[in-house]
Amino acid sequence: MTNTITDRQFEIIEAAGKILTQSGVGGLTIKNLAKEMKFSESAIYRHFSSKEEIIVSLLEYLADNMNERFTLLSENELEIEDHFVALFQNQFRFFNANQHFVVAVFSDGLLEESDKINSTIKKIMHIKMAHLKPIIIKGQQKQIFTSEIPTENLIHIVMGAMRLEMYKWRVANFEFDIIESGNNVINSLLKLIKTR
Repeated sequence: MTNTITDRQFEIIEAAGKILTQSGVGGLTIKNLAKEMKFSESAIYRHFSSKEEIIVSLLEYLADNMNERFTLLSENELEIEDHFVALFQNQFRFFNANQHFVVAVFSDGLLEESDKINSTIKKIMHIKMAHLKPIIIKGQQKQIFTSEIPTENLIHIVMGAMRLEMYKWRVANFEFDIIESGNNVINSLLKLIKTR
């Protein structure tokens, strides 16, 4: 998706993200989007058939971008603990610079909007899990991370803590430093999951 989306489509999903951030799901209409971009509504429809398609495209872009970033990290051959830290720091830095993606993932009511939106949010979670799982498994195999908790449960604990931190940041209207608070969560998780 990151390679197939046009420049104009990217501008539209960025503008949609801005509206989501300012006005929520209810404020994201084709009319408001056209006004934000100083386009006619018909100009928006030349690129996207509906509001749903715009949101799905925004989420697909996020999923592909995340997969690319995480794949590049894994090519660096980092030590296990460093890779774990880098994965989440990368995510916190990206979202700090692109808050509208946080709004898209954590907007109340967005999951109920459509099955396509719901399945794209699930895709994002699966990508995170696909990149986190090998790190956890290697860490357990090398006795860096505890083996007393099954791998899948450890992944859920880690991802749950990270999602909660992102959600707290979202509902606080991004008023605290997500990089600093994210690092605190990373360090706390490492204390919990590392072998003594």
